[in-house]
Amino acid sequence: MSASERTHNFSAGPSALPLPVLQEAREEMLVYRDLGASIMEVSHRSRQYLDIEAGARRSMRELLGIGDDWHILFLQGGASLQFYQVALNFLGAEKKAGYLVTGQWAENAFVEAARVGQAYQVASSKASSFDRIPDPETWQWQPDSAWLHYTSNNTIYGTQFHSEPMVNAPLVCDASSDFLSRPIDMARYGLIYAGAQKNLGPAGVTIVLIHRDFLATRSPGLPTMLDYGTHAKDLFNTPPVFAIYLVEKVLRHLLASGGVNSALQRNTGKAQSLYAEIDRTGFWRGTAQTGSRSAMNVCYRIHNPALEDAFIREAEANGLTGLKGYRTVGGMRASLYNAVTQESVDALVGFMRDFEARFG
Repeated sequence: MSASERTHNFSAGPSALPLPVLQEAREEMLVYRDLGASIMEVSHRSRQYLDIEAGARRSMRELLGIGDDWHILFLQGGASLQFYQVALNFLGAEKKAGYLVTGQWAENAFVEAARVGQAYQVASSKASSFDRIPDPETWQWQPDSAWLHYTSNNTIYGTQFHSEPMVNAPLVCDASSDFLSRPIDMARYGLIYAGAQKNLGPAGVTIVLIHRDFLATRSPGLPTMLDYGTHAKDLFNTPPVFAIYLVEKVLRHLLASGGVNSALQRNTGKAQSLYAEIDRTGFWRGTAQTGSRSAMNVCYRIHNPALEDAFIREAEANGLTGLKGYRTVGGMRASLYNAVTQESVDALVGFMRDFEARFG
């Protein structure tokens, strides 16, 4: 295919962005509206930039159905910084918090929390190579815990929580890879964080939502930049302007496309199409247990692993990119985030059928 053609992009992140968003950004690259310059060239305290941030928050509130009792922060450092920052703010000497360890990023979050205070594992699926969400009947939840942390979707192993964990404490969630792909019961949460580079925009900004009552429980004497209260109060430091500018456009695009309920329908349809092909014969094998399968990251293998490199190589030559599995697990991974179309999934399924006909 031509080097200038856009591919069917299944990258796990940074990932596909909606084409209308990219086209709108292209038109505004040199001159943003009445600014006489690019949005990247002016003060982050200018009227034009502050309007962008306000618009992003307004769209986020509408998509999630939340009010002013939720703080919406645009931070840096990715979800990996949040692993530590959450615990630093909310895991004081007299508190403990439970962690559901269902993948590499969930495990990393637990390790960082354990540096700060009393973090414990409620359940883990590591013994089965993170191929499932642990059965709630096996959880070792301690009712006096201040909060429960979980990772809603696991990009490396292709598993996903299909409903919020039921415990008698606020939930803290790393929702990086499925945020705004489906409705969220916000009443269950104290804090949600998400790296933007899956469903929200480009890499460089992390969205953090904190309920006002949960924020009030943070520890005293925190370092200024790591204190959520600093960022909830004011625009303290220079934000990642261009990333937030694109996030605002993605949020508006999602609203115009029917919101999170419509996104859920589209994402469900895409995932069903691909899993149906994986299950159709014995040539392919999904790596996640059926009841824990992710609608965002479909991880699978070929019955003969020696064919996998050829599949990935041929797929790329046919305009199907980003299919190589995570470096520690191998195989294939098709990420079906909001901006990935049914057309792209159909193209992948068609190529899989052709590949199986030739090598099956």
